[in-house]
Formats: sequence, C-alpha cells, structure tokens
Amino acid sequence: MSTVALTPEAQQQRVRVIFGALILVFLLASLDQTIVSTALPTIVGELGGLQHLSWVVTAYLLASTVSGPLYGKFGDLYGRKVVLQTAIVIFLVGSALCGLSQNMTELIGFRALQGLGAGGLIVTAIAVIGDVIPPRDRGRYQGIFGAVFGVSTIIGPLLGGTGSFRSSERRSWRSECSCSRASVSARASGWPPSRWSSSGSVSGW
Repeated sequence: MSTVALTPEAQQQRVRVIFGALILVFLLASLDQTIVSTALPTIVGELGGLQHLSWVVTAYLLASTVSGPLYGKFGDLYGRKVVLQTAIVIFLVGSALCGLSQNMTELIGFRALQGLGAGGLIVTAIAVIGDVIPPRDRGRYQGIFGAVFGVSTIIGPLLGGTGSFRSSERRSWRSECSCSRASVSARASGWPPSRWSSSGSVSGW
C-alpha cells in the first residue's frame, strides 16, 4: 500500500475542506426534514390531495431506508467521494423536480426519487469521518455535527412556515439545491484519495 507524503499543515487543510463539505451534507439532510415537514400540510392542501399526505412522507422514508445500506456497500467498492456526490446529485434532481410538481402523483414520485439520494447522505458522510479523521479527534468533529442538527431544528421550521405555498415550496427546494451544489463543489475541490492511518499519517486506499 503506497503512502502519500503530506505535511501536517496540508493534512489539516484538506480535512477542513472535507469537513466543511460534510457539514453542508448534514445540514442538507436535516433541513430537508424540518423545512418540508412544516410546509407539507400547506403544500398538500394546495395540490388537492390531502388524503395522500402520508404517501409523501412514506415514499421518501421507504426510498431512503432501502437505499442506505446500498450506499454503504457501494462506498466500500467504488470509494466514498463518487458515491456521496452521486447521492447529492440524485437528491438535487429530486429537490428540483419536487419544486416543479403540479399534482400529488408527481410530488410523491419525486419525493421517492429524493429519498433515493437522501439514503446516502448521512450514511456515507459518517463513513467519510471514519476515513479522514483520526480516532482521537472524531469526538470533537461529531460534536459539531450535533450542533448542526440543533441549528436546523430552529431555522428549518421558520423557513418552512414562511410565505404562501408556492413561495414556501420553491424556497424549501431551492435551499436544498443550494446546499447540494455547494457541497458537491467543496468535495470536488478538496477530497483526497486517501485515509488516515492509526499513526496519524495518510495512507493510500
């Protein structure tokens, strides 16, 4: 197994870039739940399918639950970077299509597509932490993730509850799309093809 020679400063800089991207992933996943759950009754009522409200949630949860283990396996086979970026792109496409939905059938289908991407967000992000963060530092970084979830529970309902249906729906999907694009860009610019060894150096995959 080859060793990638990086100075401690270069290692820390690379970790900061990756961790910033992972924060956006966690923010994206948590905001999706808090924004949409708040705006969903208004969205469904405006589309005229209140009796199908549960299917909007169920389709998303089923898709994300089924796809989660698959992302974990694909990450082991093909690498975390490409798998996580694929999950974000699928989530991004699903978010954009949800904002364009004109009836309940489209909304349910597009939420299922969004769930297929969402299944890989937190699963793969947690795996990346194990790859790039030394064990002695993981507690500190995971504590920051907890703070991200706390922030999303505050700002998510505020964003989801403001405005009329059309503006709220577009704003919720648009905020997710913005986080997705920023996260993909950060990962593409700084993701290393390597992982931390137990000694703190960087070793090849």
